[in-house]
Amino acid sequence: MDWLQILSNTGAAILAPTTIAYALAALGLAVHFGFAGLLNMGVAGFMALGAYGYAISILTFGLPWWAGALIGLGAAAIFALILGIPTLRLRGDYLAIVTIAAAEVLRLLFLTTTFDEVTGSADGLSGYHGSFRESNPIPDGTYGFGPWTYNENDWWVRIIGLITLAVATFFVWRIIHSPWGRVLKGIREDEDAVRALGKNVFSYKMQALVLGGVLIAAGGVVYALPSAVNPGIYVTSLTFFVWTGLLLGGAATVFGPLLGSLLYWIVFTFLGNVLPALAQSGILPITGIQAGTLRYILIGVALMLLVIFRPQGILGNKKELTFVK
Repeated sequence: MDWLQILSNTGAAILAPTTIAYALAALGLAVHFGFAGLLNMGVAGFMALGAYGYAISILTFGLPWWAGALIGLGAAAIFALILGIPTLRLRGDYLAIVTIAAAEVLRLLFLTTTFDEVTGSADGLSGYHGSFRESNPIPDGTYGFGPWTYNENDWWVRIIGLITLAVATFFVWRIIHSPWGRVLKGIREDEDAVRALGKNVFSYKMQALVLGGVLIAAGGVVYALPSAVNPGIYVTSLTFFVWTGLLLGGAATVFGPLLGSLLYWIVFTFLGNVLPALAQSGILPITGIQAGTLRYILIGVALMLLVIFRPQGILGNKKELTFVK
């Protein structure tokens, strides 16, 4: 086995746009679940709206990339309002049921041939990178060292992604430590007590749903920056991957989702390289396809052990989450 190549590919995951996108999505999910107690199982839908809103705005309406990104975020905000109005006054897991169903409806709408000229149907969308790359101030060439060597366009994607993540993290940190954030945590723990204090619980939940949805959509935009937009990406498993990153780092924390997403993708990439290599060398008596399946099994088992033995995550405080008390 070529361990140097395996470690190089694993190290490259640290600055991968996918890792940054998942960190943004997990940060938005932390606002939903970790701080407001909203069980959102439609992360893929919010990410799809961000990505498709961005790509369609550029390809169909000829808007600059930054305007397309804003439209993608706005579409996610409207989507959150549509989901929240009928469900946030209800108890239990109604929001989870609605969000996972709505995300699947969105995926099928993007997949249908009825809107093929706009969404690209099963082929997805591509060729929308011109405006973004024209705004790149980095001179042509290849920069970096080791596994982090990229051309000017790849660095531009990572720079914009990291700036977006930094701004989003600072913003969430500030509002969570504000009176608004303290009310939100109170709603998570006992919304009846907060309502008795005269606070509009529905309004706070709606604000949290919209804010988290916009952050998740920002992850979708970053996901779409270097590549094409394809409906096959925004499936239910994408939602579970983001949940894994959130629970790994700590749901009721600001920096936990970032750490969890980073560790998740490092492990995911490492297993994706080392397991097929072990199978090819005969150390593991399995095929390459089975090695890919084994990767998901190992990650699933690790997630179950995490929820059982450390449900608060790496950076979390067990007292912060009602469901683990």
